[in-house]
Amino acid sequence: MTSLSVSEPPVLTTELDLSAGVVLDSITKQYGEDRPALDVDLLHVPGQSLTVLVGPSGCGKSTALGVVSGLITPTSGRVLIEGADVTEVAPGRRGVSMVFQDFALYPHMTVERNISFGLRLEGKHNRKSGLDSTEIERRVAGACESLGLSELRHRKPAQLSGGQRQRVGLARAIVRQPKVLLLDEPLSALDAQLRQQARVELVRLHRELGNTVVLVTHDQLEALSMATHLVVMNNSRVLQVGSPAQVYRRPVDLFVATFLGSPPMNLSTVTMNEARDEMTGRGVEVLLPRAIPGIPAELTLGWRPGDGTLRRHDGPGLLVHGVVELVEFTGDAKIAQCTGESGRWAVTLPANDPAPEIGARIQVFVPADRLHLFDPENGSRVTAFDAPVDHQR
Repeated sequence: MTSLSVSEPPVLTTELDLSAGVVLDSITKQYGEDRPALDVDLLHVPGQSLTVLVGPSGCGKSTALGVVSGLITPTSGRVLIEGADVTEVAPGRRGVSMVFQDFALYPHMTVERNISFGLRLEGKHNRKSGLDSTEIERRVAGACESLGLSELRHRKPAQLSGGQRQRVGLARAIVRQPKVLLLDEPLSALDAQLRQQARVELVRLHRELGNTVVLVTHDQLEALSMATHLVVMNNSRVLQVGSPAQVYRRPVDLFVATFLGSPPMNLSTVTMNEARDEMTGRGVEVLLPRAIPGIPAELTLGWRPGDGTLRRHDGPGLLVHGVVELVEFTGDAKIAQCTGESGRWAVTLPANDPAPEIGARIQVFVPADRLHLFDPENGSRVTAFDAPVDHQR
């Protein structure tokens, strides 16, 4: 196990290749005298990554996307795309394409005409750099084939399902062969089943095209399941950047810890004993793998519902006691909602395990390397009994 110490927020990697991907450098966006809509010291979107900006409504993620696209002019700072400063470059000349939440399709145009509209418009206004009709037809045909739209090319948007309209919006963006593809809540208008299918489609498309994708969402499931690179935002600022597994397993503060995960992380207040090798709280006991000097005596303890088990272990870890109030069956798991001296908490159990009875008193064990500790005053991560993190999506 690694040593235990007060940790700094793992916001950025130490070595950045600023010649690839997108960089927001000292970017702010101010509207009036209120809190800035965006306040980012440095954010690097790696080239060829599928980077997801996630956070609650109003956290600044859509503003960040607008700044990259050029549709929003920053108050200060600069935007780099593949090493070039594009802060003063017009949106149409940045090498980016954007897909909006409502797909913004022209209702009177066919699928084919919607997809080719931008290319035809560019050719009309700039004959030197524009594409000829043969190349436009080739690109449209390729995009339709890639997204399963070939048989729908002559339909109009009103004749399409929500998922099909979403694919038309994507096709219109990728025919431009952008350096960076920007997606603003692209799945929010779809129902649950279509969203799941669209997530798979977007990940497949990214792997096929190999370009840089920046996607904005407030849905943590979308963020965790799709991203190769995850950016968590709140109050206009970037809180944490890393692989989905890293951010989920080693959240930098209480906000990140509780924002990601369903059910959310369970929290308790605990106090360290004098020997610094045990912690106790109301209804919880923690045996540490060794004495831990130099951290606050009172801490906020966190553990994820999926890390608990009803099987008793003798090793270092957490024991929490409670009474089962409700058992939810989700298909692939059972979630026991419990209450005890430590308050309300949940534990996720395998679907095939016997469900505890309502009203039963249960004891849950969580291994030490799955526990999280936070400073109760500022919410920052103090330490964790870190297990190796698998950075694969």
